[in-house]
Amino acid sequence: MRSKYMNQFLSRRTFILIPTMSILKIIFKPIQVFASSLASKEDWNLSKDEWKSRLSPESYYILREEGTERAFSSQLNNEKRKGVFHCAGCNQPLFLSDKKFDSGTGWPSFWDSIQGSVETKVDFKLIVPRTEYHCSRCGGHQGHVFNDGPLPTGKRYCNNGLALRFFPE
Repeated sequence: MRSKYMNQFLSRRTFILIPTMSILKIIFKPIQVFASSLASKEDWNLSKDEWKSRLSPESYYILREEGTERAFSSQLNNEKRKGVFHCAGCNQPLFLSDKKFDSGTGWPSFWDSIQGSVETKVDFKLIVPRTEYHCSRCGGHQGHVFNDGPLPTGKRYCNNGLALRFFPE
């Protein structure tokens, strides 16, 4: 009995979600950012093998395949020193330590990025649209940005720790 209702629910859900997602994709018109290669910087247009030789398997999964690390697994989540957070792929500075805050989510979080250091696109991987951001130099996936952060921006850049390197001052 329960299975019958579950199948009906799933088929109704599917019937509603497919056209809705198609409409949302047209409305939001996502900007394509290719994590495996970014044509704007020829120096960082590396092959898969070149990226794999530069990065650990875990960092490769996050930066080049748009993966996510487990919450509360990054030591950078608790980093409190003054310094700069850089992209682990190309070493571009992305965030200043004075913009970091404890969001309670288990990932390093920032309320603002260094101007021009990240680019965004709309991500539909979890069905609902989210704003994904990448390093503007190498295209490495960093995380997602949400509108529930502190003032003055109200943003929460929720970053994978393995996508970052911290350089203390």
